[in-house]
Amino acid sequence: MTNVVILKPSRPFSHWVWLAGIAAMAGFVVDDWMGAAAVFVLWLAWFYVHDDFGLPIIAMALTFQWVQVTCAIWYHAIVGRPVRSMLLSDYRPMVLIGLGCVAALAVGLHAGMSLIRRSQHGVIRAEQLAIPVGWTGLWIAYATAFGLQGALTQIAYEFPDFTQAILTFRFVHLALLFLILRRLSRPKPKWHWIAALMTFEILLGITGFFAGYREPIVMAIIALFEVFNPRRVQQWIGVTVIALALGALSLFWMSVRANYRQSFDNETFANSESARFTRMGQLSNTWLTDKHDMFDDMDALVDRLWVVYYPALAVARVPKVLPYTDGAILFGALQHVFSPRVFFPSKAELANDSDMVRKYSGLFVAGTAQDTSIAFGYAGESYIDFGLPWMFIPVFLYGLLAGLAYELLSTRIHHEELRSGLLAVIFWLSLYLFERSWVKTLGLLGTLLVYLGGPALLFDYYLSRARLVTKPDDDVSPEAEQWT
Repeated sequence: MTNVVILKPSRPFSHWVWLAGIAAMAGFVVDDWMGAAAVFVLWLAWFYVHDDFGLPIIAMALTFQWVQVTCAIWYHAIVGRPVRSMLLSDYRPMVLIGLGCVAALAVGLHAGMSLIRRSQHGVIRAEQLAIPVGWTGLWIAYATAFGLQGALTQIAYEFPDFTQAILTFRFVHLALLFLILRRLSRPKPKWHWIAALMTFEILLGITGFFAGYREPIVMAIIALFEVFNPRRVQQWIGVTVIALALGALSLFWMSVRANYRQSFDNETFANSESARFTRMGQLSNTWLTDKHDMFDDMDALVDRLWVVYYPALAVARVPKVLPYTDGAILFGALQHVFSPRVFFPSKAELANDSDMVRKYSGLFVAGTAQDTSIAFGYAGESYIDFGLPWMFIPVFLYGLLAGLAYELLSTRIHHEELRSGLLAVIFWLSLYLFERSWVKTLGLLGTLLVYLGGPALLFDYYLSRARLVTKPDDDVSPEAEQWT
């Protein structure tokens, strides 16, 4: 058991010199002060919003949003190739708006976390206890959660009133995966076991309809960063290999996903794991052996990751062509979220996000007929609702809410592994996507807090009560348990 003392980090003068120097260099590379602003926003994510236990979940989630806003700018500056979206839109205003949203989120998160810390006088945090579950129990729980994912998906859609609640429990698998990776990373990373587990997760994730390999890789990076020692070359190599694997898989997925997804029109294929493996193997062999321009693949990947194009078109049309909605989108999202279907069975279905994109961008994008949904994201919707600068207020308030929730769960859960796994899943999933609409952003955070956070608090309470009737020597320390 350990007591954690909150210390306010101090920034030496050299820190600010380095920040100013890097920002100036970024502005020079991009040939625009926008590059310096991007560096400052990234600094906010990593040095202004921090977890007292060293868990980099929030920083990594905000970094992913930052990449979605700025990746094409860096790609163009370094490689010299503008992606297609840069040539078809006035992207600069939307990039600056996106950076403002990431900054507003960071400030809101910091404010929410600080409010809870100040209420506790900022001195001592709760004792962090070990979960009394050894490797055998953890592997059994992981295998069970993994095996139930398909069944939960089928059951969920048979009970429309409880669909979201049931689907949420699929993320228990992700939390258990994070706990296993966290244990494998301490005290020294067991690279062979980490590699084997990640290979298994990636192979299964990449054969799904969506890019299911991404979250396991992110969980691995978070687990390693929690114990990252910059003086150990082996850890630099490990993190770099995982990051390169994520980039290579993303490049491959973007190149083959259109052909691969066409096969899902066949129900037999969609329900056959072996058929999906075979098809993905064929596509990978073709991709590796056929001649194709790697830069074209990289252009497509960056263009897909850079989610600025459609909201940039809306910024150019609002309010010149269409007026602001004065909050109609956000208030509609709040009404939908606070009217759960279990209590309001007649609640209307969500409109396809593509309908809004068609209206405000002026483009007839793919929609319901193509079984596709294209969204502006919360930033684009906030701009359409309120315009500048008022659009940043709801973004700040969402960050404030998320920060309060993060710190409350962090202070209420006394078992370190339970706390880490829960926070990793809830706040990565609810914070990392820039292109997610308001209704889905708010709904996902609320659903995860209720259906994962609630049971976790009860489980933590049960474990704490159980400890009161056991001897201290009965505690199981995962770090001390021998790997078998």
